[in-house]
Amino acid sequence: MDTTQHKARHRRRKLGLIVGIPVAAAAAVGLSYGAGFGAFGEDVQPKAAAATVVPAWARDAADGFASVHALGQNGTYGGRDGAIVTVKTLADLEKYATASQPYVIVVAGAITMDPKGKEIKVASDKTIVGSGTSGQIVGGGFFLGQGVHNVIIRNLTIRHSYAGTWNDKEHDWDAIQMDGAHHVWIDHKDLRHMADGLIDSRKDTTYLTVSWNRLQNDNKAFGIGWTDHVTADITIHHNWFHETEQRNPSTDNVAHAHLYNNYLQDDPGTSITSAYGNYARGATKMVLENSYFEGLNNPVTKDSTAALVQRGNVFVNTTGRNESGGTAFDPTSYYSYTLDPAADVPSKVRSGAGPRSAIGTATTATPAATTLTVAGDGSGQYRTVQAAVDAVPANNTSRVVISVKPGTYRETVKIPSNKPHITLQGSGGSRQDTVIVHNNAAGTPKPDGSGTYGTPGSATVAVEADDFQARNLTVSNDFDEKANPSISAQAVALRTGADMVLLDSVIVTGDQDTLELDTAACEKLGRVYVTNSYIVGNVDFIFGRASAVIDHSVITLKKRSDGSSAGFVTAPSTPADRKGFLITGSTINGDVSDGSFYLGRNWHAGGDATLDPQTTVRNSTLSKAVRSTPWSDMGGFSWKDDRFAEYRNTGPGAGTASTNRPQLTDAQASGQEIADWLGNWTPTASQ
Repeated sequence: MDTTQHKARHRRRKLGLIVGIPVAAAAAVGLSYGAGFGAFGEDVQPKAAAATVVPAWARDAADGFASVHALGQNGTYGGRDGAIVTVKTLADLEKYATASQPYVIVVAGAITMDPKGKEIKVASDKTIVGSGTSGQIVGGGFFLGQGVHNVIIRNLTIRHSYAGTWNDKEHDWDAIQMDGAHHVWIDHKDLRHMADGLIDSRKDTTYLTVSWNRLQNDNKAFGIGWTDHVTADITIHHNWFHETEQRNPSTDNVAHAHLYNNYLQDDPGTSITSAYGNYARGATKMVLENSYFEGLNNPVTKDSTAALVQRGNVFVNTTGRNESGGTAFDPTSYYSYTLDPAADVPSKVRSGAGPRSAIGTATTATPAATTLTVAGDGSGQYRTVQAAVDAVPANNTSRVVISVKPGTYRETVKIPSNKPHITLQGSGGSRQDTVIVHNNAAGTPKPDGSGTYGTPGSATVAVEADDFQARNLTVSNDFDEKANPSISAQAVALRTGADMVLLDSVIVTGDQDTLELDTAACEKLGRVYVTNSYIVGNVDFIFGRASAVIDHSVITLKKRSDGSSAGFVTAPSTPADRKGFLITGSTINGDVSDGSFYLGRNWHAGGDATLDPQTTVRNSTLSKAVRSTPWSDMGGFSWKDDRFAEYRNTGPGAGTASTNRPQLTDAQASGQEIADWLGNWTPTASQ
């Protein structure tokens, strides 16, 4: 990155992180960092602890509106903070489902409700999941009351509370009823033959996602409303509504109803005849996309007061009302999603909806990692780190740990995009014991005479594969700026251009452009979580367009090669619809002059005015090296037009709110926490 401010260079869901995250919460904050590595010392460091291996399905989190961070809840991940318990009796199911603690509750076998129609009152922070295809609830269901939140109900068959009356007005016996709940995910279930509704979402229940379910053989499938308020946000996708007469669904006064890739089917010549399909009522705003309607009467219906936008739907042998009109909303402003072609929906949903054998069973536990060893002295399987990377099979599907013995490895390492799930891990007692280092810079000529490396190409370690981890080692670029004044000095130590990258207990050190946090392409997501680590540099030394969290780490400011103190910690180039950099619970210090470093400047890469760079520094300790006006313009763009803020920082470099030092309010800060950056990804150490 250019060190001047007037010209930009062209260059290419409040969360305690869950199982296995080795966070040394007290270690990083407030540490002094001198010539060595502060309180950790040369030989002592809080080593990354081994993760508790849990099945992948127990870590799953919701998509759609249930993934949105709101009402004090960061997405929907159920009981994954708690123990996994297996239940086979009604007493045990009710005991754990109503407990105040979080639980992942595995239903193994069929549990019959007594009395018939009983609905267990589920408490917050629960995952209730069937074991493979065997988990069943017979003759009753679940109730989520006012304020209950963060609940996942998955992979169950819920059936047969039917009391003999087709349009039953006496028995309010639902499979799942929600009255004023929020952040709920209902997924991969078989719901049928109930006395009243299969799913009732009532009384302002919101941030709800209903996905991959079979709703069948019932009068009332899925009713939404029972309120005068227009506040509910609901996503309904990849469900099979089969032989259900009404409420398919019926959405009344829903602020944002996003329905896509659903399959609605009414078989000809049966005793069940559909009254209507998707119905937008009251003040509902509905977006209906790429769904498939077969044999239905009145497949899409709206009130005169509702707004309903249709896109890409298919209608086969349907009759009656098929309506749209008004202005709804853009779902992508709330979350990302991928549409399947409507023509593929029947086969995809028939084969994929309902309980899955791989959910709720031990067979989905993370497989044991393969370990490859590297030692420069020849005592390992490979002498270089790159040789071990080369040995990993392309398109590998499980974790490969490359264990690197203590030593200095002068080489460049590239993790190509077709080799995901790699962990690069030093095996020594300290992160300083294992060092990967090289000295390419942006202006360094390539050996083959084809030009210079450029900034991205200068990286000592380049990561282009998703689900990468680095642990307990140092990555360095030791390019000598003073000895090479004619060479462009951007010199990257570690570059990430992938999604779900975990850097745990590492040192990343260089001068200018030390740590490049990028994405595989402009339109692709790239999430990075850095914890319990050191990052060292002077100019724009944390930069790029990724959505990155630096948590409980030490950011060390370094003098320039001429001995002067001046620099910028961050240079985000964030797309307008993404999160940028979040520095939280960390320390920023170093042996530099007082008031000489900015926290960041706004990099509009290539002069792109559509970018909206973002850095938030919160709950961190700032040394007096930080300037009292900590943000700077870059490339002709004003930082005040982008997203830069602080929140509750401490230390001599912290300051009070002003036009030159914006501070988040408590309400704003509640939407700028770790889970807001990481979404449905929970970083988990590989071993």
